[in-house]
Amino acid sequence: PFKKSIGGLFFHYYPTSFRLTEKFILLLVFSAFITLCFGAIFFLPDSSKLLSGVFFHSSAVETNTRKGTDSDSNIAVGTDEKILAKIRKDHEKALVEAKDTLQKRPDEIKQDIQNEKDKVFKEDLSKGGKDDDNLPVIEYVQPPGATGHEPSDPETKERREKIKEMMKFAWDSYKRYAWGSNELRPVSMQGHSSNLFGSIKGATIVDALDTLYVMEMYEDFEMATEWVEKNLDFNVNAEVSVFEVNIRFVGGLLSAYYLSGKEVFRKKAIQLGEKLLPAFKTPTGIPWALLNLKSGIGRNWPWASGGSSILAEYGTLHLEFMHLSKLSGNPAFAEKVMNIRKVLNRLDKPQGLYPNYLNPNSGQWGQHHVSVGGLGDSFYEYLLKAWLMSDKTDEEGKKLYYDALQAIETSLMRKSSGGLTYIAEWKGGLLEHKMGHLTCFAGGMIALGADGAPEDKTGHQMEQAAEIARTCHESYARTSESD
Repeated sequence: PFKKSIGGLFFHYYPTSFRLTEKFILLLVFSAFITLCFGAIFFLPDSSKLLSGVFFHSSAVETNTRKGTDSDSNIAVGTDEKILAKIRKDHEKALVEAKDTLQKRPDEIKQDIQNEKDKVFKEDLSKGGKDDDNLPVIEYVQPPGATGHEPSDPETKERREKIKEMMKFAWDSYKRYAWGSNELRPVSMQGHSSNLFGSIKGATIVDALDTLYVMEMYEDFEMATEWVEKNLDFNVNAEVSVFEVNIRFVGGLLSAYYLSGKEVFRKKAIQLGEKLLPAFKTPTGIPWALLNLKSGIGRNWPWASGGSSILAEYGTLHLEFMHLSKLSGNPAFAEKVMNIRKVLNRLDKPQGLYPNYLNPNSGQWGQHHVSVGGLGDSFYEYLLKAWLMSDKTDEEGKKLYYDALQAIETSLMRKSSGGLTYIAEWKGGLLEHKMGHLTCFAGGMIALGADGAPEDKTGHQMEQAAEIARTCHESYARTSESD
């Protein structure tokens, strides 16, 4: 023994009389006792009631049940009989359903499964108004006239069949040599995936969906749909072209949804649209040309006039993004593209023309280069189609288009010495008397918009459209095959 003084008092301490082995045995006994107690509480019958009574002060009804009175016993017996009757009924119902299922054909079983999925989907929507992806309920209505019609004119029918034959040849070749790749290289007969799409695959599949449907190639359409559902993935750590991904993937998915009503296309389009939204995180809201889909970091093409965004790229998002807002219920998509209009409206436009380069940081034009062909083309097309898509209610889009067309006619449209109408390019006030191949779309665009022009200009614009189309035709006809 030893003693210790605390505050002048002495305390005697004695070493323990238990040996180490005895301590170990006592510890084991104590552990076994604790385990037994907890096992009794959690695993013995009615232990949950015991827990609720001990720890949570069960109600009077539960307390009376524990006492086991005669009336309570009768209730318990009656309840047990009801439970057993329900089990027997459910068992018999299951046997009948199993017998019916065994007698059904495989296609009927498949249809039943789909019907059950649709039922669950509708129930989920009716409860919350949205599905698991928080998408609004859309009552799908198939556009009339997309399929199911044959032309009465024999020549038209023959041309139609020839076009379908060409499509089938191209599609079958893609399936055989490049399935899943972004494109088929026809000479080497190998698949290729351009870095414009990062590591996203299947551009040709998504691109072809609407054509397959309209041409009533339904077996191929279903094959392509299955690929999209199982393999189209946007969760990639890769940099993509916002413009190319929008017109090829978002546009392809949206058109496939509107033609077929398949939800997979709507969901995929919205998923991709959400991935593209960080491209708009610039001081002006003018989007970057390139975006890493994982990090959300964007940049512009190094060659584009001091880090500028390109008119044909940021101006060719409007149609798809307006539809993304409609189908997702998320106004952000529409707000982003409408902001582009606001920025353009605030800027002074040389001679009413839109230069191809705009700095997304300063909000000022870059190099004063104007072209209705490459770098500018589809901006004008989308202004017109935005007005048409709105059932001609988008007056701002209409005004922007016709004002731009007037500036193009005044400053860029010229006639060659040989009588061919062309649309020149403009660089800092000087005309370059050339028209690139991409400008040839303007013939169709001007013809499409002639119907909405003032009455005194409708015929004039149709003539312009025809003349530009003739110029493009002559550019091919007058080119030697050896060239």
